[in-house]
Amino acid sequence: MVTRRGILAGGASMIAGSALANAPERSLRPRSRPYDAPQSTEVSDQRPRARPDAAQIIANAPMAGDIGFAVMDVRTGELLDNVNGDVQLPPASVSKAVTALYSLQTLSPDYQFKTRLLANGSISNGVLTGDLILAGGGDPRLQTNDVAELAQMLKDTGITEVRGRFLVWGGALDRIEEIDETQADYLGYNPAVSGLNLNFNRVHFEWKQNGDDYDITMDARSAEYRADVTVSKMRVVERSAPVYEYTDLGETDDWSVAKGALGDFGSRWLPVREPALYVGDVFRTFARSQGIVLPAAVQSFEAPTGTTLATLTSPILRDVAKDMLKFSTNLTAEACGMTASNQLAGESRGLRTSALGMSRWCTRQAGILPRFVDHSGLGDTSRISAMNMAVLLARRSAYDTLHPILKDVRIVDQNRDDVPNFNGLVRAKTGTLNFVNSLAGYIKTEGGRDLAFAFFAADLDAREKGKLEGTDRPRGARTYASRARWLQQQLIQFWAKAGDA
Repeated sequence: MVTRRGILAGGASMIAGSALANAPERSLRPRSRPYDAPQSTEVSDQRPRARPDAAQIIANAPMAGDIGFAVMDVRTGELLDNVNGDVQLPPASVSKAVTALYSLQTLSPDYQFKTRLLANGSISNGVLTGDLILAGGGDPRLQTNDVAELAQMLKDTGITEVRGRFLVWGGALDRIEEIDETQADYLGYNPAVSGLNLNFNRVHFEWKQNGDDYDITMDARSAEYRADVTVSKMRVVERSAPVYEYTDLGETDDWSVAKGALGDFGSRWLPVREPALYVGDVFRTFARSQGIVLPAAVQSFEAPTGTTLATLTSPILRDVAKDMLKFSTNLTAEACGMTASNQLAGESRGLRTSALGMSRWCTRQAGILPRFVDHSGLGDTSRISAMNMAVLLARRSAYDTLHPILKDVRIVDQNRDDVPNFNGLVRAKTGTLNFVNSLAGYIKTEGGRDLAFAFFAADLDAREKGKLEGTDRPRGARTYASRARWLQQQLIQFWAKAGDA
C-alpha cells in the first residue's frame, strides 16, 4: 500500500499546515419593462428625496475622479436612485459577478471541468507502448494534491512503464501568456491562462539566507505537499533594481531577483507562463514516487485521442463560482468565462474575443452596452456604467443565480466596527485596482425589500500617474481605496433604511 508519506522519496515533501495561498432566497418576479425605462436619469416621483440625499453623500466625499451609483428595485425593476449612473467606468473585480452569471447561465450550475489521463498505444503486462497524455479541460482549481491523486490513479490502472512520450495538452482553452500585459511580470495574480492549470498558475518562491548566499526553492506548494519544479528557475543577482526580472526561455521561466531586496528569509508566489508544462513537471514527480518513470513532458497542440485511463472531476460550477466571488481569483474568472464563450461559439475563443462575447451576451440579456476586455476585471480598459450594472443585476434570473453565492458584506462605522442594530443584509462583489474601487450586488432593506445596486469610482488620471512609479501600491492609492470603501458604506446604510420609505 502506498501512502502519501511514501511519496516523499520521489521528490515531493509533505508540509504540515502550509495552505495554498490565494488561492448564499427567492424574490417575486419583476415587472416586464423596456430597457429604455431605467435609462432615465430622473428618479421616480415616488422617491423625491432619494436622489438629493445620495447625491449629497457622494458630493461630500473627499474623492477626485468620477463616481457612479445606481439602485433598482428587484421586484418591480424601478430605478430608485441614479447619481452619474450613465458614466462608463472600470468595474475591476465586479466583472467577476458578470462572469459568474454568464458562465452559470451558459454552462449550467452543475457543469464540471474534467482533467484526463489517456493512453495512445497498447498496454500489455503493465507496459504502455505508446504515449501517455495528460489532458486539461480548463479546470482553474487544480492543485498539487489533485496531481498527486492523479498519479495514484495511474498506478491503480496497473501501468508500471511508459515506452513513449509523455504529452501534456492545454488546448481546451486558448493559452494566454498573461491576463493583463500592461502589469508587472512578477505579479502572481496576473498569470497565464490555459486549458491545463495548476495552483492558479503560480509557483512558490522561498528564500533563506545562508552565509553570504541564499538557499532558494521553486516549488508547487499545496496544503500537504511541495514538489520541486524545473520549468521555473530563480537566480539571485547583485543589483539594486529592479527587484525581479523575467525572461521567457520558451519552455522555462527564467527569473532573477535583486539580492539586496531579500532580507534574511521570505517567500512569495510568482506567475507561471507555461502552465501545461508546469503541470506535467509536477505530475512526473508524483508518478516517479509511484515507481513510474516518465520522460520530460512535451507540449501537444493536437486534441488528444486514446483510451481514458483516469479522470479528475472538479466541483460543480456553482461552487467554483462561489469560491471565485469569495476569493476573487482571476484565473478562475478567465477559465469560467472562456469556457462559456467556447460553448456558445462552438469553438475556442481567445481572451479578448471571449470578453467581447460576454459583453454581447449582456446586451442580449438586459439591453445594456458594457465593454469587457477580460472576465476577471484585471484590465483597466473594461467599461460599464453603474446603471447598466444595476439593470443587469435587477433581473429576476440574475438575482436567483447570484444572490445565494455572493459574499456577505460587513456593515461598519469609520472605526471598522460593526454598526449596531443594522437589520439589513448586503451581498455583493467588491473590486479594487489602484485608484479604482467598485461594489455591486444586493441590499435587503431593514423592511425586507430587495434592491440591486452598483457603485463605481475611479480616478483614472491618478491611476496613469501611479503606473509610472512602477510599484504595486503607488502613492495615494491606499487613501483613495479607504475613502471609497467608506463612501460605499454610507450609501449602503442610507439605502438599507431609505429603501423602505
